[in-house]
Amino acid sequence: MENILSEYQKWKQQGEALRTQAKQAMEARFHELLGEAVRLARDYQADFGTALKPQADVTEFRFKSGAGAARKPAVKAAPEPVELPTPAVPNPKIPGLEKKLATAKAKVDAAKAAGKPTRNLEDKVYEIEDELRLARA
Repeated sequence: MENILSEYQKWKQQGEALRTQAKQAMEARFHELLGEAVRLARDYQADFGTALKPQADVTEFRFKSGAGAARKPAVKAAPEPVELPTPAVPNPKIPGLEKKLATAKAKVDAAKAAGKPTRNLEDKVYEIEDELRLARA
């Protein structure tokens, strides 16, 4: 009787392992087929301009089109004029921010030399540097 029970347990474990492998294989194949279906639907829409209709027993098949969704290119009548880059106008805030930054750094150095806490002053330096970075962008 024990022999039959142990054989059954072995059979059951082998069945679970086989079931897990089959599940993984089916999921992989499903995703592979879905990917192929998406590619075909995109190609069909790009070539013929309409959506490919699924068979009657499939109630819904939708996919998110990527950023480069296939669309018919617009026909251009004339080439667009080339715009020359305009010279960058310097931001009038930049010199003032640079001056503030130099003053704030001097205050940090003075506080360090005096042995005073510098955290608030250093935070101010970081804020001014951020403003300067934004003004230059």
